[in-house]
Amino acid sequence: MHDGIPPHFSLRVRNYLNRRFRRRWIGRNGSHNWPSRSSDLTPMDFYFWGHMKELVYSEGEVETVEELRNRISNISETIRQNVNIFEHTTTRWVAACIHMNGSHFQHLL
Repeated sequence: MHDGIPPHFSLRVRNYLNRRFRRRWIGRNGSHNWPSRSSDLTPMDFYFWGHMKELVYSEGEVETVEELRNRISNISETIRQNVNIFEHTTTRWVAACIHMNGSHFQHLL
């Protein structure tokens, strides 16, 4: 997979991918286009990390690295105890994927 980050998008890299994978690679301007800086198709990327970040910073700005670590630990424990959050995330992700017939569905989540 080719993620579209500038060093990965150079002509040299694209030529290598074309030779190595005979135009079967996924990436920006590849034979199978993929938006630059697009996340992978996982519930963790589409929901969980954004949700955790939102919770961490909902208490205001973080002043120190230690404070950030403590917030992340506390929120991780809260999320870990809420088993339904993972079921809900996966259900929404699968439903969106089916609705879009496997096409891009990031805008639906």
